[in-house]
Amino acid sequence: MVQNALADAGYPAHVLVACSGGPDSMALAAVAAYFARRGHVDGHPLTVGAVVVDHQLQEGSAQVAAAAVHALKELGLSPVDLRTVTVASTGMGPEAAARDARHAALEAAAQEHGAAAILLGHTLDDQAEQVLLGLARGSGTRSLAGMRPARGLLLRPFLGLRRADTLEICDVEDLEPWHDPSNADSSFARSRTRVEVLPMLEEKLGPGVAESLARTASILQLDADYLEDVADRTFAALAERSGPEVSLPEEALGNCPRPSGSGSSPRQRPTSGVNSPATSAFWQRKRCCAGRVLPVPWNCLAG
Repeated sequence: MVQNALADAGYPAHVLVACSGGPDSMALAAVAAYFARRGHVDGHPLTVGAVVVDHQLQEGSAQVAAAAVHALKELGLSPVDLRTVTVASTGMGPEAAARDARHAALEAAAQEHGAAAILLGHTLDDQAEQVLLGLARGSGTRSLAGMRPARGLLLRPFLGLRRADTLEICDVEDLEPWHDPSNADSSFARSRTRVEVLPMLEEKLGPGVAESLARTASILQLDADYLEDVADRTFAALAERSGPEVSLPEEALGNCPRPSGSGSSPRQRPTSGVNSPATSAFWQRKRCCAGRVLPVPWNCLAG
């Protein structure tokens, strides 16, 4: 899976593994280290480093981070960069704030070390949890599409692996990963989904629920990408620019076709341009955007 992810990314010469010290990211580091020892992927040169981010949100986090750094160096990854971040208190919630701080640290490390990709250890279980949480919140297509296998510098080669697989990799490699206690904390919705909801669904509905949810995410990623493409092309066709500002004429927006209903699928009724039923994403934003002058960059349509 790592080999395929690197091939799809164009065989980056230097990559970083984002590692928390947990089973998923340690297993990913072990697999990446195998290719680092070989020095290539499919004949393309490869070096692999790692980044450990200490969010300072739990007691003893510095010790956990230091242990992860030691384990990664033992695997042969170089360089291994430890970054300490301060998670800002925002209205987004602690999980989102921590993610933003982590991604900023990862991108800074990639730029500093000349890495063309960052490998993340999210698994199929993480994807299934994401979709379930989105369903519970009544989210739209993009949210239900879950995490992308690749987005910018970020690659997620383990989205097809179960969490049990990463634990097995750690056992085979004699790694002793850290188990985050917050993953079992029922005060977090994601933890309840992981510990209670998904196991209950598997028990009541039979095995394969997680795989089905992950498959739903893959299907919806195609739809979400199509919707965003239509919205981008429609915006480009209608936008009126005046210096640094962009406006959308309400009359032109009014001539765009109305959404054809929630049962419509862009892949079931393929059309092109602004005449596509996929403009539903565009119309969902029309009411808040029509006739307003908006500063560049304007990304409201993309969702």
